[in-house]
Amino acid sequence: MDFPKNGIVSYGDYFPEAREILYHIYSYPSLMPYYSNITNKFPGGLYEYVRIVSLCDERPFEHEFFLRIDQSFPCMEILHLTNHKSQNRKQSHGSNNDNQNLSLIEYPLLSDLHIVNAHDDYIEQFLFHTKTYLRNNIHLYIDYASLQRVTHN
Repeated sequence: MDFPKNGIVSYGDYFPEAREILYHIYSYPSLMPYYSNITNKFPGGLYEYVRIVSLCDERPFEHEFFLRIDQSFPCMEILHLTNHKSQNRKQSHGSNNDNQNLSLIEYPLLSDLHIVNAHDDYIEQFLFHTKTYLRNNIHLYIDYASLQRVTHN
């Protein structure tokens, strides 16, 4: 195949706990409406046509990773997140001083957020206004017990 105006992007990731390798190879810019199984190794880029994104990893996602996702997928409408690892550089929601150096992440078109299969830190990441801004009328798919733990309610 000839890709005179397009580039080829590839990256791989090894999951030691599952003993699996995940490899992405695709033309860039991509015209696909979805991007699945994004890990911390995601190189970034602009994906204007992608509406559905899924994130998964055995290593924690930090705030900077979500900022990269926000910048790469400006038209994202549906987000699925799977990650059971606690964030390493977690800022407390109670302390605004800890969060002053964080850029607020906005997902203006996000309508469905699936964080059922994730550590409580990611619920904080998306629901606390010091880290992420979500529009009104979003469908939230979340474990009720996790939501109670995170919100102390």
